Amino acid sequence: MSINNIFNKNLKIINTGIESFKENAEQAGAVSIQVDWKPPVDIDDEVWEKINLKEKEINRANQNALNIILSGKPCLIGMDIAENIIPGMKKNLILHSGPPIEWERMSGPTKGAVIGALIYEGMAKTPEEAEKLAASDEIEYAPCHEHDTVGPMAGIVSASMPVFIVKNEEYGNLAFCTQNEGLGKVLRYGAYSNEVINRLKWMEQTMYPILKKAIENLGKIDLKNIIAQALHMGDEVHNRNRAGTSLFYRAIAPAIIKTSENRIEMAEVLDFINGNDHFFLNLSMPAAKATLDAAKNIPNSSIVLALARNGTDFGIRLAGTGNQWFTGKAPIPDALFFPGFTKDDANPDIGDSAITETAGLGGFAIAASPAIVQFVGGTAKDAVNYTLAMYEISFAENNIYQIPYLNFRGTPTGIDVRKVIANNLTPFIDTGVAHKKPGVGQVGAGVLSAPIEPFKKAIIGLSKELI
Repeated sequence: MSINNIFNKNLKIINTGIESFKENAEQAGAVSIQVDWKPPVDIDDEVWEKINLKEKEINRANQNALNIILSGKPCLIGMDIAENIIPGMKKNLILHSGPPIEWERMSGPTKGAVIGALIYEGMAKTPEEAEKLAASDEIEYAPCHEHDTVGPMAGIVSASMPVFIVKNEEYGNLAFCTQNEGLGKVLRYGAYSNEVINRLKWMEQTMYPILKKAIENLGKIDLKNIIAQALHMGDEVHNRNRAGTSLFYRAIAPAIIKTSENRIEMAEVLDFINGNDHFFLNLSMPAAKATLDAAKNIPNSSIVLALARNGTDFGIRLAGTGNQWFTGKAPIPDALFFPGFTKDDANPDIGDSAITETAGLGGFAIAASPAIVQFVGGTAKDAVNYTLAMYEISFAENNIYQIPYLNFRGTPTGIDVRKVIANNLTPFIDTGVAHKKPGVGQVGAGVLSAPIEPFKKAIIGLSKELI
């Protein structure tokens, strides 16, 4: 075909650039399609050469890691006080979400939650006293992840807080998480009013003993089975936990009734769980943590074992790089805000709850829960597309967690840092949004894509560890 013939025909345009170019072409009457393409991530050639030379070894290591992850059996086996059960926990240690961070760099909601925890522990009487103590050398800080624990949002765990104990029965490792407080003005979003502290004390003194007895009566609760069912019922077990909470309620309620001596307190606990759709989040998170942690320290593996945010930094950990953190700046989510709040009020992304995405749930399973994308004006088709995109950066598909709309296809599981870099495509996460100032609490909920910087650092780190 000659060039003259080409220009005598109607043009059909394939646009790989800014989407507005496609829109302008269509306004001019041209047929145009948008290709979802990004330029490759800028990584040193020597790094890629090392990665490519060890492709077989990395694939074998990843298959080993995925076999461990997919065969995990997380079960709720009990409850205890944090100081009694969490490894390394002590009275002056505060655990927080995300990678390591010192007081001076902590975000507003994290500082607010620390202030609340110190008041809760009786170590300070006022927010001013608590803030002074928090900034002193008397208080130590560490990531939840470094103590077999996960925490939503600020993720604060202090010595007296009751925690769930989740055991991976296939491999024997444990994971821990506090009880879920509900939504709004709660400690995990940085609120520390009397209402918040009183609720935490009720959870410690009333709800915890009742739940502990009920779980002991049952022996264990199979969380993997509940998660699998919840996906079929419209949850993705990160930002939507209504089905998971309902299934947990069905399991725990009879045991509560059998073991509780105080009928009024029993009714209060049952009402609290029934009225808190997010209660199961604090079980899906340690279930994911226990499942993933069994695959730690597998040489050469490029599988991501943690996505975690502290409100300042976004950090990841790999199976093949030990306990190293690779970090970048935490982004602000795209969100639907509560009346009276805007994006200007939002704190950057925060929380360990992206452990669910790391395990193939949350944003990776959002096609099972399309209502979530309404947070940002999205459609059911958008939810499906988000999940389909995550297959592009995952090493495998889940053998148990399935998405009905995709003909029961397994959720994308095993984030492969090589694929993230090669595709310039980062994990999709749905999340809550905290106010950037301490003491305010939750201001919305939304979605985001992880920043690329931690993954760039991680693949460089992996290249140095290859054997």
